[in-house]
Amino acid sequence: MAYSVTQEYLQIPPVTRAYTTACVLTTAAVQLEFITPFQLYFNPELILKRYQLWRLITNFLFFGPLGFSFLFNMIFLYRYCRMLEEGSFRGRTADFVYMFFFGGLLMTFFGFFASLFFLGQAFTIMLVYVWSRRNPFVRMNFFGLLNFQAPFLPWVLMGFSLLLGNSIVIDLLGIGVGHMYYFLEDVFPNQPGGKKLLTTPGLLRALFDPAETDPDYSPLPEDQSGVVRQGQGPDGEPIQRQEEQDRDL
Repeated sequence: MAYSVTQEYLQIPPVTRAYTTACVLTTAAVQLEFITPFQLYFNPELILKRYQLWRLITNFLFFGPLGFSFLFNMIFLYRYCRMLEEGSFRGRTADFVYMFFFGGLLMTFFGFFASLFFLGQAFTIMLVYVWSRRNPFVRMNFFGLLNFQAPFLPWVLMGFSLLLGNSIVIDLLGIGVGHMYYFLEDVFPNQPGGKKLLTTPGLLRALFDPAETDPDYSPLPEDQSGVVRQGQGPDGEPIQRQEEQDRDL
């Protein structure tokens, strides 16, 4: 039993495994009173004047005490982070890590002006947004109550937060940053006169993407979700086929 759990854990893609594990361990440390949220939250004054630089990272790792909100966030974080890493970022770990840096830096910048203490939920919404825009034909079901296409998922989550009485500022921040990444990475380079502005640094590629043995290898985008499949037509040209697929949250 222990072996099967360990084996399943090790099968989780590395970035998803590292981030979700860090979030769970941080919450456990707070719950066991080894540390307090006051040592973790985002505080520009303490970061700049007292050089408590760890707050730049720890504010993304704490989602509140154990309870419904924590479990809800962990489920969405794990699910959509993993689907991105195994889908459109398959074989592109360095690009995935670069998206983490891009999103984290932008959220930190806006956090200086918005008086936000913890940015993990915004980061989760960013991952959900990018996944939803790259899977526009997937049909979603929200707890059996509401059916909609994937691009509406971030807005449904924001509405759910509003119903729970939470502020939607953090959700809007995640949606905004997610749209910036999606536009710069997927939309603008394909426009007339557009070009790719987000280039993954070579250092990240050297650290996370080992050299491929097959120079012709290229990962299929979103293979897990089945939204885009690639093949070859009779003339040898690549063809794409988009499919609709039902998916529960």
